[in-house]
Amino acid sequence: MSFSIKKFLPHLLILLGFVIVSLAYFSPVLEGKTIYQSDIVQFIGMSKQQKDFKAETGDETYWTNSAFGGMPTYQLGARYPHNYIKKLDSALRFLPRPADYLFLYLFGFYVFLLVLKVDIKLAFIGALAFGFSTYLIIILGVGHNSKAHAIAYMPLVLSGILLVFRKKYVAGFLLTTIAMGLELVANHFQMTYYLMFLVVILGIVYLYDAYKKNSLFQYFKSVGVLLVAVVLSIAMNATNILATKEYVKESKRSKSELTINPDGSTKIATTGLDRDYITQFSYGIVETFNLFIPRFMGGGNGEDVGKNSATYNAYRKLGATSAQASEAVKRAPMYWGNQPIVEAPAYVGAVVIFLFILALFLVKGRLKWWLVGGTLLSLLLSYGKNFGFLTNFFIDYVPLYNKFRAVSSIQVVLELCVPALAVVGLSKWVNGTENKDEKLNALKYTTLITAGLSVLFLVFKSSLFDFVGANDGIYRQNYGPDFTSALKADRKTLFTEDTLRTLALVLVLASILFAFLKEKLQEKVVLILVGALILFDLIGVDRRYVNTEDFVPSVQMNEPFQASEADQFILRDTTYYRVYDLVSGPSKPSYFHNSLNGYNAAELRRYREVFDFYIVKNNINVLNMLNTKYIVGQDEEGNAIPYMNETANGNAWFVKELDRLNSANDEILVLDSLETKTKAVTTSASIASNKTFTLDSLASIALKEVKPNYLKYTSNNKNDGFAVFSEIYYPHGWKTFIDGNEVDHIRVNYILRGLPVTAGSHTIEFKFEPDVVKTGSSIALASSIAVALVLLGGLFYEFRIRNKKIEGV
Repeated sequence: MSFSIKKFLPHLLILLGFVIVSLAYFSPVLEGKTIYQSDIVQFIGMSKQQKDFKAETGDETYWTNSAFGGMPTYQLGARYPHNYIKKLDSALRFLPRPADYLFLYLFGFYVFLLVLKVDIKLAFIGALAFGFSTYLIIILGVGHNSKAHAIAYMPLVLSGILLVFRKKYVAGFLLTTIAMGLELVANHFQMTYYLMFLVVILGIVYLYDAYKKNSLFQYFKSVGVLLVAVVLSIAMNATNILATKEYVKESKRSKSELTINPDGSTKIATTGLDRDYITQFSYGIVETFNLFIPRFMGGGNGEDVGKNSATYNAYRKLGATSAQASEAVKRAPMYWGNQPIVEAPAYVGAVVIFLFILALFLVKGRLKWWLVGGTLLSLLLSYGKNFGFLTNFFIDYVPLYNKFRAVSSIQVVLELCVPALAVVGLSKWVNGTENKDEKLNALKYTTLITAGLSVLFLVFKSSLFDFVGANDGIYRQNYGPDFTSALKADRKTLFTEDTLRTLALVLVLASILFAFLKEKLQEKVVLILVGALILFDLIGVDRRYVNTEDFVPSVQMNEPFQASEADQFILRDTTYYRVYDLVSGPSKPSYFHNSLNGYNAAELRRYREVFDFYIVKNNINVLNMLNTKYIVGQDEEGNAIPYMNETANGNAWFVKELDRLNSANDEILVLDSLETKTKAVTTSASIASNKTFTLDSLASIALKEVKPNYLKYTSNNKNDGFAVFSEIYYPHGWKTFIDGNEVDHIRVNYILRGLPVTAGSHTIEFKFEPDVVKTGSSIALASSIAVALVLLGGLFYEFRIRNKKIEGV
């Protein structure tokens, strides 16, 4: 036992260090404060109804009526039965948010470097280099939690794969299974998809190596083990994956049935997202140097340039008071690249980039090539439309690539590979067998490249770059040429300051490494100095964008929205209706009401199409059929005021006519003038032709009970009729019952539900009971049991092997 404690004590101390570092950086969490994350605020608004339902009933609802007229909660934090891998994930994220994600960054990368056989001290330094990479901190600041979550588990997945390829089948299999299971728990399939690219590159490099060494059988054996591990990890997340797969076919990320746009123009057919939408956030080729010089292109869209800036003086000349100018320059538009929005540069670090380039000279073999390959592919794909040949190839021919937007985010692969190779290079420097001349040459070339670039930029910045931003024409038009000149001057100042900063870091690091080579510094001192330099470099930049000022009292995040007078007026109405808010942010209406608004990157495709065709234009026919009883607008003073729509159709109604149309185009176009109170249209195959119904004034259908996942109506009609419900149609999970007998409903009016109802008095029920949840939960339970048995068997096997070694058998 003492041997085991002695062996693992250093690792435990390092993990404790990671806890301390994570809490120290996000120290306000110790005071009970919460970081203000704009995306999470929107998520809270979207998910409030389902959370309230869970709090009131103890049950999970997989449907919400609070956003986009109604949608599944699969992408809104739904919890599923038997999701035990999620419980493990929750246990690992034991620190307050966002310190929990920073801890995961550090922990995962530390394990990864240990698997790469890096010394424990260097692994600690490498973990810090990865965890404090500026992009990884920035996404925590804005609330891209699921993205951070997925990135954090990437190194663990790679660790398991590498162990399997090293013939450590039991440990590698278990780590791959669990790590990949955790990766999928994060529910950010775009990040997992990008990880797959790196794994493919790793696999190709190892395949080539196996071919050269005549060990293909061993290679494919390892691949087989990994495939089983991946299948089990998928199975443990079966419910989420199956639900997402089912939902994505109905979301705006799938192929539209329409061949026209809202303006009547021809719609370009695509099986995924629009090409321009995919490449909207394309990284500039020159912008690459942001990885090395933080504010090479000005930093973010809103930089604090201070009172001594040219922009401050420009505001003052325009008539702003000192206080107004001081406030304005806290968010000065310094970014001069072509991406629409950039919160901060994706800075990897001058110190880390220097060590990465040094490693290119010192590190040999397959590790170097798959890390370099991942870095290059990540960088080239991040250019998007700026490197159109490769991007268009991937959009057109690589499966699923056209399902994801913001191509620049693939740089997360680069942000993993670069510090990994950098630390391996540092390991070679302090421990490697290379002779001093080889190391000296590597240091000379690295210093020449990095310092030389910095000097080149400083000397020729005015002739190389114009420092003109994409929106400068607008600023010039609104504020005059002196204002844009001030912006350019401040951008040039930031460029100069950060280039000098990078040059200084490069020269200091080169001096430290040179002193070690000349035996002026011991290894321990070098590692302390390099580690300190990395932290100084990265945290110094991180603090510009995510710091203690971003934290607020927890109540401000837990209850981010306050009801306006308009909201309070509407909430007095206890009937069931919808609200269309033209004033508030996207998800605030969902926090208080059943809303037509919402905030989600993958809402239902048909609803989004109707929104773009009609709702955004305030088309009263469409608003009526969605039972939009209140529309929130503004008065002359800009205050939000509620307008009651007296013509809303109500919750359900009988129609006189049901017309069968031939195409989705016909169905959506007719909504513009359709008399929705008396007529409905459909393209459902179950309706063979147009139908008419006898309807008298006594026919009625009324909503009697409503929950997010349950609706109950009573109907009375002396004739056979057809009822239309102001509820969003979703083809999976909604089950319909008339007097307890299950029947089928159809889609009408492009997005609503319709149901034939025989003559007489009836009870009609809609229940959202998705089969995908039941099926997925059963698979998750079985696979979790299987993984637990394999884990116990593996531990027993390792215990027996160790005992045999001790006994000398």
